[in-house]
Amino acid sequence: MPRHPLSTTVKFLKLHDDVELPERKSDDAAGMDIRAYLPNGKVGIPPMERKIINTGFKMEMDPGYEAQIRPRSGLAIKEGVTVVNSPGTIDSDYRGEVKVGLLNTSSTTYLLEPGTRIAQMVIAAVPRVSVQVVDELSETKRGEGGLGSTGKA
Repeated sequence: MPRHPLSTTVKFLKLHDDVELPERKSDDAAGMDIRAYLPNGKVGIPPMERKIINTGFKMEMDPGYEAQIRPRSGLAIKEGVTVVNSPGTIDSDYRGEVKVGLLNTSSTTYLLEPGTRIAQMVIAAVPRVSVQVVDELSETKRGEGGLGSTGKA
C-alpha cells in the first residue's frame, strides 16, 4: 500500500536552467517550498510594501485540483514577510509563470536573495459545488453567532 492514500501528479516546466523547483523538506510535509527566481540579484521589499516575485517555473495539474500559495511560517515570524493574498490560488487551467505576491509587514526593508524560500505550495482537491437557492436554512445551536461568539481562546 502506498505511504499516502491520496496522490496526483503535478508537472513543472522550468523557464530557465538554473530554476529550483518546489520541493518538500520532509516526507510528510503538506507544502512544497517555493524559491525566488531573481536572475538580476537581490530585491528589497520596503516596510509595508508589496512585490510580485517570479519563481521561474510554470505548472500543470489535473482538473479538480488547485495549488494554494501560503506564507512560510519562518519567513513570516522571523522577518515579517508574508504572502499578500494568502492563500493565493493557482487554478488547474492556468499555464503562466507562477508568481508570489509578498508583503513586508516589518519596520525595515527586507532584502530578498536569489533562491530564498519565499512561500509554500499545497496541492488541494477542489470539489465541484452546485448552488441551490432556498427560502430558509436549517437551525443550529450556534445560529447567527459569529466573530468570537463561541468563547475565548
